[in-house]
Amino acid sequence: MQSLSPDPYILILTGAGLLIALVAWLPLALKRLPLSLPIVCIGIGAAIFLLPQVTLRPLPYRYPEITERFAEFVVIIALMGAGLKIDRVFGWRRWSITWRLLAITMPLGIVAIAALGVKVLGLPLAVALLIAASLAPTDPVLAADVQVGPPKTGDEDEVRFGLTSEAGLNDGAAFPFVHLAVLLAVALPVGKPWVVEWLTYRVLWEIAGGIVGGWLVGRAFGWLTFHIPAETKLARTGDGLIAISATLVSYGLTEIVHVYGFLAVFVTALTFRSAHRDHEFQDEMHAITEQIERLAMMVLLILFGGALVSGLLTPIIWVDVVVALVVLLVIRPVTGWIGLLGWAGDRDEKLTLSFFGIRGVGSIYYLAYGINHMPVANAERLWAIVGLIILLSILLHGLTVTPIMRSLDERRGVDPDAKGVPPPGLQGPAH
Repeated sequence: MQSLSPDPYILILTGAGLLIALVAWLPLALKRLPLSLPIVCIGIGAAIFLLPQVTLRPLPYRYPEITERFAEFVVIIALMGAGLKIDRVFGWRRWSITWRLLAITMPLGIVAIAALGVKVLGLPLAVALLIAASLAPTDPVLAADVQVGPPKTGDEDEVRFGLTSEAGLNDGAAFPFVHLAVLLAVALPVGKPWVVEWLTYRVLWEIAGGIVGGWLVGRAFGWLTFHIPAETKLARTGDGLIAISATLVSYGLTEIVHVYGFLAVFVTALTFRSAHRDHEFQDEMHAITEQIERLAMMVLLILFGGALVSGLLTPIIWVDVVVALVVLLVIRPVTGWIGLLGWAGDRDEKLTLSFFGIRGVGSIYYLAYGINHMPVANAERLWAIVGLIILLSILLHGLTVTPIMRSLDERRGVDPDAKGVPPPGLQGPAH
């Protein structure tokens, strides 16, 4: 008689099939609900890993290299997706809201969180700075509900544009502060000089190199896709996987020469998009990028849900909860508001931009990177603190994003249920 206990391989195949179905179906099912896809994924993960038959405990400090690399992959795919869907042409004045959030809000947030880490949590300066840099960026993966729509849809108000462009750039902009934490951890105990190396190499060279490298790769892929003779141009394939190729090539080549790959990927996406802004192939590239990003995100968040029920938050004490709430409810809103002082948006737009600084996969990557590259005592507590902030951020923003964004749309005279349809003049050429 055949055993009723299924082969684990068959269970994995079945689970993968169900997950792919959820990738396609859940966003539609949740569209009008005050509930986000990340919340559902965490719940699914918690349920799976509470089963007695599941013995794996996906705690990040048990698998530090896998955690770093998987989070890294999810982030770079999200950065390509974010860049491809921005309709607004790049420009210093047109992107002024982005520069405010990058140059004012993010550094102020890093300073404030680092101060909390030292004064309240009792962490060493380098570790507090690592926590602060990990929690500073708005996550490009989990912020999909507050980002602009697909290419050429015109779904690009100031709030969505600001949060999308901020999420695209500040993951790269936060890396110098992560490297500063690593340098301080290594240099301060032995009195090694660090200022010149940080400013010249980690800031000037790696930022400039990331921008230039990303632009070159974007130009190359743009030319190959849209501008070489018609019979051989890549756009004729209709295969949106070209965007994934551009992502991996951009990230790989720039990391080989030790510049910021996150920054390079986003610049590549913007440059690739500008090569032929209204071509129908932009939709194909964005669609495949979004599907792969969503699938990878769901896997990661299911594992995160598993980590939560496996004891990730066990080291948390009451002061950590207070700090987490201050980070989410005080530091981001206040620094966001300060960064937007003098900007011409109305009060509701400023409040929304200041509030929706969701923390997520980028924070996981940066903390894993830092712990893997510097001596850190009691890494379990750091993971607990960051995990708590990510969980609270996902819950807070996931439960509020739908009503808030729908309210903003209605105030602008936009039907939130009709979004995603290109307005006249923005449709791509017919097939």
